Amino acid sequence: MELTGAEIIMECLLREGVEVMFGYPGGAILPTYDAMTRYPQIHHVLVRHEQGASHMADGYARATGRVGVAIATSGPGATNLVTGLATAMMDSSPIVAITGQVARGAIGSDAFQETDVTGVTLPVTKHNYLVSDVEELAYVIQEAFYIARTGRPGPVLVDVPKDVQNEKIEFVYPENGIRLPGYRPAEQAAEDQVAAAIEMIKHAQRPIILAGHGIMMGRATNELRELSEKAGIPVALTLLGKGAMPENHPMVLGMMGMHGAAACNYAIQESDLLIALGMRFDDRVTGNLKTYAPGAHKIHIDIDPSEINKNVKVDLGISGDVRTVLAQLLPRVEVQQHPDWIARIRDWQEDADERDILHHNTGEHLLGAQVINDLWRFTNGEAITVTDVGQHQMLEAQYYPHQRPATMITSGGLGTMGFGLPAAIGAKFGRPNEEVWAIVGDGGFQMTMAEMATAAQENVDVNIAILNNGFLGMVRQWQEFFYEERYHATPMFNPDFCKLSEAFGIPAMRVTHRNQIEESVAFARSVKGPALVEYAIEKEDIVYPMVPAGADLHNMIRRPKPGEVIQK
Repeated sequence: MELTGAEIIMECLLREGVEVMFGYPGGAILPTYDAMTRYPQIHHVLVRHEQGASHMADGYARATGRVGVAIATSGPGATNLVTGLATAMMDSSPIVAITGQVARGAIGSDAFQETDVTGVTLPVTKHNYLVSDVEELAYVIQEAFYIARTGRPGPVLVDVPKDVQNEKIEFVYPENGIRLPGYRPAEQAAEDQVAAAIEMIKHAQRPIILAGHGIMMGRATNELRELSEKAGIPVALTLLGKGAMPENHPMVLGMMGMHGAAACNYAIQESDLLIALGMRFDDRVTGNLKTYAPGAHKIHIDIDPSEINKNVKVDLGISGDVRTVLAQLLPRVEVQQHPDWIARIRDWQEDADERDILHHNTGEHLLGAQVINDLWRFTNGEAITVTDVGQHQMLEAQYYPHQRPATMITSGGLGTMGFGLPAAIGAKFGRPNEEVWAIVGDGGFQMTMAEMATAAQENVDVNIAILNNGFLGMVRQWQEFFYEERYHATPMFNPDFCKLSEAFGIPAMRVTHRNQIEESVAFARSVKGPALVEYAIEKEDIVYPMVPAGADLHNMIRRPKPGEVIQK
């Protein structure tokens, strides 16, 4: 059959199983938007800013494990995707972005809305294409989806000139599959690597598993739990690893790193074996590399060989699919227990429990930790939470334990403020039967709050929880500790979020006391469509513990026990 390039794009998306895409039209992509009218099977969500499209595609991908799709026009439309592409790249999220480009004859002439988007996005995509021949278009779309979802997932961009979209050819869908000779992600570990890992596990007295995002992307949650239970090894989670193993499991220590659980960080520092699975030893996890787990042998298993020995030198590096490698190890792992080691960890956990703000008398103050913990209680811990970036993000990681994979979605590597609301919309499209909460701060929310119009237009059943402290809270916290409380450019003038929400036609409620939180959850659940709850929280609260940037992981600033005075 004879099709235009634009229709070929839509045919390929349909055959890739795409059901929804997030985008914004413009001149250079208009032929494809016109073709959409002939493909009603794929729902298009009109965003209010292209950054929102890339975050929605990302949230959809993380919630479902499928490839998310964003679409934009040339020039500013394409460059507005960059922050979302970089976010997806840092967190290994599979999305395909399709952008329009000026006609081939105008490329390089500084034509209206022309940008070299493949050049711009080269550092923040797994791969990208400029399609110069309509005959190659279908193959490129196929390859883009394949590359995005296989190996270490990531974003792929396809830039299509307008005249390629308009050109007609006799179309036959390529059925021969993908052959990329230079792209062969590793799968299995070598026999000598398996044997070495088994010996290291066998002789360890104080082992710790470090479980990252790769556990969920590699669908290795069952294998992780089996290894932990069989070998008696506690599990520490990265921020993006939350949900890789149920957080109420007795072997789970919580989140590691800068704002991680103190017991978790102490255990890492005193361990004699670290088994890192699908994580990349980010600086927020390790602290000072020179003093990181100094007495530990280290095993690192990751699908991306470039991550092995990149940040932390390891004794055994295995490049392979984490599920496949664990399946190789498990039959040979001996049943073990480490009672003395577990008892030592429990002592640290008891000390942390004494310091927990939830057990302190805070008077009339409404604290972010209380809000998050009550959201967890009143949603029975079953919601998908999608956070923005800042204090509320760390509080969510600490006070909303997740029992299922892919139920905590956040920007980890890039730390993208503005991610929360659009990513929550994308997640809801991906898992429409789940309860979804966007948990955001007053700062990050204002970066993409225009997407409230998208939520309203689509009547997306997303609950928005704004933790409003009138500050850029995490930056203010750093100013308090390290800049002698010079709060420059962190106090914020905010709109009346409830009135703003109602202007979009979204019901809203303001909460000022803790005894209103249960009512607020019931209110949000009663709304059939988007709802917003503003929580007016303490202005100068601090997220504890905190490892100062570049400090030793065990050198945490801890919340004082009652009667103690903190040393800043």
